[in-house]
Amino acid sequence: MATYEYRCRQDGSFDVALPIGTAGPSTRCPRCGTLAGRMFTPPRLTRTPVGLRAAMDRAERTAETPEVVGRPPGGRPARRSTNPAHARLPRW
Repeated sequence: MATYEYRCRQDGSFDVALPIGTAGPSTRCPRCGTLAGRMFTPPRLTRTPVGLRAAMDRAERTAETPEVVGRPPGGRPARRSTNPAHARLPRW
């Protein structure tokens, strides 16, 4: 779906979502019903933030073969529990 912008002489501009290539040169205004002409608008593109793009790339790379790690991420040592039952659990 693409968003097309139309301008009514009485009520101003409004958006219409239609499949790509199906928008006509005019359409009826949803408020007053008169014909409104289609306006040229640039594509609404956004850039993905660098950190998010890097995380998405890492996730995609490891989707088939996950990386094996030796310790939790972050470089901090894991907190040790004082519960004696936890002492028998395996460690990484």
